[in-house]
Amino acid sequence: MTATVVTGIGVAAPNGLGTAAWWRAVLRGESGIRPVTRFDASGYPSRLAGEVPGFVDEDHVPSRLLPQTDRVTRLSLAAAKEALDDAEVDPADLPEYGAGVVTAASSGGFEFGQRELQALWSQGSQYVSAYQSFAWFYAVNSGQISIRHGLRGASGVLVSEQAGGLDAVAQGRRHLRKGARLVVAGGLESALCPWGWAAHLAGGAMTTRQDPRSAYLPFDERADGHVVGEGGALLVLEEAASARARGARRIYGTIAGQASTFDADPAAPRLRAAAEQALAEAGIGPAYVDVVLADAAGERAADRAEAEALAGLFGPRGVPVTAPKTMTGRLSAGGASLDLAAALLALRDQVIPPTTGTVRPAADCPLDLVTGAPRRARLRTALVLARGRGGFNAAAVVRAA
Repeated sequence: MTATVVTGIGVAAPNGLGTAAWWRAVLRGESGIRPVTRFDASGYPSRLAGEVPGFVDEDHVPSRLLPQTDRVTRLSLAAAKEALDDAEVDPADLPEYGAGVVTAASSGGFEFGQRELQALWSQGSQYVSAYQSFAWFYAVNSGQISIRHGLRGASGVLVSEQAGGLDAVAQGRRHLRKGARLVVAGGLESALCPWGWAAHLAGGAMTTRQDPRSAYLPFDERADGHVVGEGGALLVLEEAASARARGARRIYGTIAGQASTFDADPAAPRLRAAAEQALAEAGIGPAYVDVVLADAAGERAADRAEAEALAGLFGPRGVPVTAPKTMTGRLSAGGASLDLAAALLALRDQVIPPTTGTVRPAADCPLDLVTGAPRRARLRTALVLARGRGGFNAAAVVRAA
């Protein structure tokens, strides 16, 4: 079986635009969760979000694409370019159908869709943009990235909410096994508009706290929901031998194992099974895992279920656990791929990023949760976990280069 390595990373996150800026913020414990500014949220019970700062559309997207793209597509185009530039690879140098793109999405272009619906009902159908036919669609980010960079190989989109970022990378690995030379994979999300906000609120899991410092508290006894954010990460995946053959400047690490499960019965969650299957594919046992990047729902029952899975796998407080998404909010399809990026950089720098907000885990969450400040450690292997609304579970094992 071929080994999948990561040679490039592109990030757009609420606490930093670009991989370097985001990672510096994470290690400083800087949060991007603030009161919503993208629309007037004063009439809603939840009024906090993680918004990507300093993103000027015209700096990242050609003017001809602006009328036909939603914000999430523009963020995705920026992240894809950064990832490919970071990998120092030009897809034009690869076989014509040798490179593809797999993204994850939960909402598609919600803000674009809201604007066109408003035009339909207030002005009439003749005022609805023809671009609405695809700008809202889940697959639009894959399509626009493919067109812009000539990625004409096997491509696609995964829809599994918070688990999507890991599922997209898993699909990218499958394409590499079938002969692809390179795949851009991961996810980004943005639905910070009234229409999107109504959907988030309907899920019933958002916190109504108004203090950004204490709103999203995974594994804390005070936890009462999560904060929504926008952004995520895209990764350049290559087969190890192919990356070496082209003289790849850096390899961040290896995606050594992945698995997905589904909770057919909500009373019998299968997150632990996903972790066990990912470890089995990687050929290692739990004792070899040095850090876990948790899903960290921020809701008491879900936190207890994840803590129970981890304690069952590693023993109570048996492995360091962290949730850097406390600085961004939950990013739906973008969250797990951003955690993958965090795992790769943690392995590179030999440091575990902190969980902010939560001071200590609740008694019924027996975890060695890294809080307050980064923790230096000898890191060779990380486990990344994600759960998507509706019963999706995903796990990935990442090994240091």
